[in-house]
This record gives sequence, structure tokens and C-alpha cells, in this order.
Amino acid sequence: MRALHVLVTVFTAFAAYYVYSPLPSTMSEPWKLMLLDATFRCAQDLSNLAHYFGFTHHLRVLNFISSYFDKLDPVSSRHLKVIDTVFDGVEVRIFEPTKEHGERLKKSVIYIHGGGWALGSAKMRSYDSLCRKISEDVNAVVVAIEYRLVPDVHFPEQLNDALTATKYYLRPEVLAEYSADPSRIAVSGDSAGGNLAAAVCQQLAEDGNIKTKVKLQALIYPVLQVLDFNTPSYQQNMDMPILSRFVMIKFWLDYLNGSQSFAHSLLVNNHTSLDQSETVFVQELLNWNLLLPSSFKKSYQPVIQSKGSPQIVKELPALLDSRASPLIAHKQTLQLLPKTYILTCEHDVLRDDGTMYAIRLENAGIDVTHAHFKDGFHGCMIFATWPTYFSVGAKTRDDYIKWLNDNL
Repeated sequence: MRALHVLVTVFTAFAAYYVYSPLPSTMSEPWKLMLLDATFRCAQDLSNLAHYFGFTHHLRVLNFISSYFDKLDPVSSRHLKVIDTVFDGVEVRIFEPTKEHGERLKKSVIYIHGGGWALGSAKMRSYDSLCRKISEDVNAVVVAIEYRLVPDVHFPEQLNDALTATKYYLRPEVLAEYSADPSRIAVSGDSAGGNLAAAVCQQLAEDGNIKTKVKLQALIYPVLQVLDFNTPSYQQNMDMPILSRFVMIKFWLDYLNGSQSFAHSLLVNNHTSLDQSETVFVQELLNWNLLLPSSFKKSYQPVIQSKGSPQIVKELPALLDSRASPLIAHKQTLQLLPKTYILTCEHDVLRDDGTMYAIRLENAGIDVTHAHFKDGFHGCMIFATWPTYFSVGAKTRDDYIKWLNDNL
């Protein structure tokens, strides 16, 4: 009995240590978030263990754990037709309203899911639920893109999939098939999907052969740059659920097919040091002292190395590619972009990516709505239904859908 008591005590202490992490008082439902984050970290630890013993790539294990019991078949409802199909070789899930709204043609939202370019699916319960609500509330055809994932493919293949599917949908004959209005189309995505959505919009804007223009882009806590991991939000939220700074760096290296041995160098910004002429223009475009409000900068200081690791840029030239980091696109490209919605969360390493993009777009003359949620955390929008319901998830989702309704 005494041994059992000791065992229970040790297990309880370990569980408390694993679950508990101090969170800001402004965070939405902190204890619920601690439990959710502990679940994610447990899955990550299991996948890393499988990788260590050589069973398979850790991201395959993590994707299996996160989606095996969560993927849904396409299920239509009274007012919504849902099908899985293929657009020019790329899988998509289509949500098509069937209820009459007095409009001859429907709006469209092309949606790209998040997951660090390596996880997630348009068929997961959370994204299926979000896309259903968008489709029903906005009366829009929603095209959810099922792009290929790391480690099967790397940059720029995820972007190529998203761009291919989008271009296919923009064809006049395809729009006509879905009774879609060619003048009311939005491209949207969250997290890594926000990265792909931003890059897709830039590519479309620069392509003179595309006749159908996107009316809106809506980016949800997007990841937009791989060149400064010491912005104020990266410093402030480095160990914050659901996405820590180190995990974000690992996602980037996997996406760009780089060695994980570069992680520490990226962590301290060795890849954009002052002795590298290739990155000089980046320092100007990502000068957050000029781009961020004082309420975000607080007392944080830039981390700029005088001498760094030039071999990283040589081995990973995609670090300086605006298709990977849409935030560093030139002003001439930004001026071509559509009206924009950017959602950011205070307790998110990516807060400043979205904020700097909003400012750069405004400086380029684009109409931008920047919705910032002080109680929000990364990924919160997809946690708006049972069993992972957060009030801030529903609040961010409803704000986003309202903006789509008002502007599309």
C-alpha cells in the first residue's frame, strides 16, 4: 500500500509538472489550454521517440496521431453539398450551399489549412467544421485545398499545389460549374496555410495571364518570414502554447528541407548577420522598430549578429525567397494585392509577422483590416467546437466570418 501511495504521488507530481506552465492572466481559459498543450507535447514526444529509434519520420507519426481519429468523410446536409474531388491533380474538398439566398451567383472562399506545412488536413473535423460554417454563413462555395505535406514534399511543392488548385478554380468554366461569381472570390488560410494563401495571392497578382482577379485575402495568424526569430512576439511568447519558437524553427527547417543542425543558428539570427551582403535588403524590410507599435515592442531589443553563418543561406537559398516569406516581397508586388484581413493573437510567436505585413500592405496603399485579439493564442480559431471549445476560438471565427460577409 505504501509503495502504491508513493507511485501515485510521483505520478501526480510528474503529471502536474508536465501539464502546468505559467500563463499570462489575459490568456483565454488557461487551464484548458494547459491540458490541450500537454496533449500536443505528449504526441510530439512520442513522435520524436519513434524517429529516434528509426521507425519512421517524426512528422509522419505526429500526423498519424493528430488525424487518425479525426478525419471525416464528406457528409452533405440539408443546405450544404460536400464532395471530395481533384483540381488539376490536387485533392480538394468542396462545400457548396444549396439553399436559395436570392443571389444568382455565389461567393467563393479558397481555404488553405494550417499545420506547419506538415500536419493537418481539409478533412479533419476542425477544418471541416470551419469550412461548413463559412460556406453556410457567407453563402459561399468553399474550396478547401488538400496540399501535399512534409516529409513527402518540401518547399515549394506545398505552394505549387495551392496555386495549381486555385488557378484551376479560377477558370471561367469551373466557376460556372459551381455557379460562382468571378468578381467575389477570397483566398484565405491559417498559420502555414496563411503563409501559402499570402504567397498564392502574390503569385496571382504578378501573373498577367490570370484574368479572374481575387477580391479579398484573409490571413489568420499567418507565418510570413523565416529571417528573424527574435521579433518581440518571438521573444515574449517563445514557450507559449500551442506553438513555441523552437517548434516553429523546426517546422521551417523541415519545410525548406534544411538540416535540423541549423536550428540554433536560426534561433539567434546567425543566418541574417551583418556580414552577409545577401541579407542586407531583409534588414530594411523587417525593421520591426519601424513597423511595430510601441505596445508590441515593449522593451524588447533587436537581435542582430555582426558575424554569422553564411553557409546556411548558401545551402538554403529559399530563406531569401518571397514565396517562402511573403513579408519580404517588394512594394511593387504588395501594391497589386487585394483588400486584406489579417488576424493576430497576443500570445502567439507569429503576432508580429501578421502585424508587420498589415503595416507594409497599408504603406503600399492596400485597404487592410487588422483584427488583434489580446486573449488569443496560436491556432485558437480551430478550437471553436466541442470537445476543444475555447470562447476566443468562437470569437475569432465569428469576427473573421463577419468580415468575409461584409466585404465579399
